[in-house]
Amino acid sequence: MPPLFRWIIALGLAGLATFWLLTRPDRLADDALAGLTGDAARGEQVFLAGGCASCHAAPDAKDEARLVLAGGQRFPSPFGTFLAPNISPDPTHGIGTWSAMDLANAMLRGVSPEGAHYYPAFPYTSYVHVTAQDVTDLHAYLATLPATDTPSLPHEISFPFTIRRGLGLWKHLYATEDWMLAGDLTPEQQRGRYLVEGPGHCGECHTPRDRFGGLQRDVWLTGAPTPDGKGKIPGISPSQLDWSESDIAYYLETGFTPDFDAAGGHMASVVINTGQLPASDRAAIAAYLKTLPAPEG
Repeated sequence: MPPLFRWIIALGLAGLATFWLLTRPDRLADDALAGLTGDAARGEQVFLAGGCASCHAAPDAKDEARLVLAGGQRFPSPFGTFLAPNISPDPTHGIGTWSAMDLANAMLRGVSPEGAHYYPAFPYTSYVHVTAQDVTDLHAYLATLPATDTPSLPHEISFPFTIRRGLGLWKHLYATEDWMLAGDLTPEQQRGRYLVEGPGHCGECHTPRDRFGGLQRDVWLTGAPTPDGKGKIPGISPSQLDWSESDIAYYLETGFTPDFDAAGGHMASVVINTGQLPASDRAAIAAYLKTLPAPEG
C-alpha cells in the first residue's frame, strides 16, 4: 500500500476515534444521589414546576387525565417532529423500571438508561440546574401516578438527525451549567432563577434559537418564533413585558392578563401547573423576571 494511503487511513481512524471520544454520553458519578431519599409530596411540587403533564399527558387530556403520562404530543421543529414518550410507571412502555439515578441521568445529562443521547426536545439543557434532591423527589412522585401501556411513538426525523451520537458534540456547545442571571440576588430572586432557568425551563420556548437549535443566550427570554414557524412566542423579559411583579404572579395563578385577556395555546396548560404552586414561588418567578437586564444591543 502506498504511504499516502496509509496516512489517509491513519488520519481517518484518528478522526473517528476523536469523534467517538468527544461524543460519548456523560453520565453522573455513581454516588451523585448518595444519601438522598425521595419524598413524593415534595416531588409533586417539582412535577408542577417542571410542567411534566403539559408535555407528557396525552393530547387534549384534562383534569385527572393529565396525570396519565401516556405521551403522544407532537412538537414540530426545523429538524423534524418530536413526540413526547410515555413516562408513566408502566414497566414496559413507561419508566416503571427506572431508578432515581436513571431519571437523574436523563434530566441532568440527557442520557438514557441504555446510554444513548436524548434529543434536546427534552429540555435537559435547563434541567441541568435541577438539584439532585428535587430529581429524587420527582422520581418518588412519578411512581405514584397511574400507569398506562400506551406505546411511545417514534420521532419523525430524517438523516442526519437520526444519528444520536452526534448530539454529544451539540452538548459541548449548548449544555452548560452556567446561570443566565448571575450576580448578587436576593433569596426570592434566587428561587425565581431556579424555577425559571431550571425545572420551569421557560427559556426553551421564550428564547430564540440559532441554526443548530441552541438557545441564543444573549437574547434570553426576549421571544421566539413558534416551532412551526407560523407565529411568535412573546418575550417575557422587562424589555418585552412591562407588567408589574403582581401582574405576572396573578397571571401565573389565574391565566388572566392585566388587559383582561386569558392565556391560550400551550401557555394555558402551563398556567394549570403554576396555578398550583405556592404563592411564594409565583412571586419569586415574577421577581426574577423583573430583575433581568436588557439584552445587549
